[in-house]
Amino acid sequence: MTQPTAALLIIGNEVLSGRTQDANLKFIATRLGELGIPLREARVIPDVPETIIGTVNEIRARFTYVFTTGGIGPTHDDITSECVSRAFGVPWEVHEPSRAIMEADYARRSPPVEMNAARLRMATLPRGAEPILCGETSAPGFRMENVYVMAGVPRIMRSMFEVVAPTLQGGTPVKSRALHATGLLEGAIAEALTAVQNRFPMLDIGSYPYYREGGNGVALVAKGTDEAALEAAAAEIAALIRADGKEPIVGEPAAA
Repeated sequence: MTQPTAALLIIGNEVLSGRTQDANLKFIATRLGELGIPLREARVIPDVPETIIGTVNEIRARFTYVFTTGGIGPTHDDITSECVSRAFGVPWEVHEPSRAIMEADYARRSPPVEMNAARLRMATLPRGAEPILCGETSAPGFRMENVYVMAGVPRIMRSMFEVVAPTLQGGTPVKSRALHATGLLEGAIAEALTAVQNRFPMLDIGSYPYYREGGNGVALVAKGTDEAALEAAAAEIAALIRADGKEPIVGEPAAA
């Protein structure tokens, strides 16, 4: 079976301007890895129709799955849904089942909330879209073929993702082995670490310095789908740490 791959589009001027800090990439990358769907690319793009349309069409042809976050709310700059409609060349129209769900939800509130034109935008989807309904909101995300359009608000995005996760066709889960040592310096181990990476080309091996009050050091992490290779690489990484006169500690360093 070919390993599926994924890409993420984070859509929003507010992220590019620094007004909002993205909080979704780490969650999506981690969960996809657990499902055996490596996240191979992530982009932050503006609320510009031509950019959204062009990028969606480019990457949906290159990856098994495409996920987008942001731009499906009720305001004028929430244009992701209509842009995905244009990318697929289909009408952008009110999805009546979604409208009915939202209207019923708003009517139950105290006091009731009006289903106005702005809120109706959230029930307007590309023709043929499959709504993504979650427990955090009555306003849907949606799927168009291999493109999954989700909210930018992290708690809503996470809820939407967990709804679609069981439907995704994953591959071999991506696993990792981590070791760290206080006092370790990247410059001292770079050559030996390169040699380990060259011996295990099927793995992604990274070096991550950390800075703590109790001492600085480096965490070395190997990721991949081959358990035997991970174990062997971890053993070699431990050996190179000891060769530098430090004692390897299994796992990531404690949070600062």
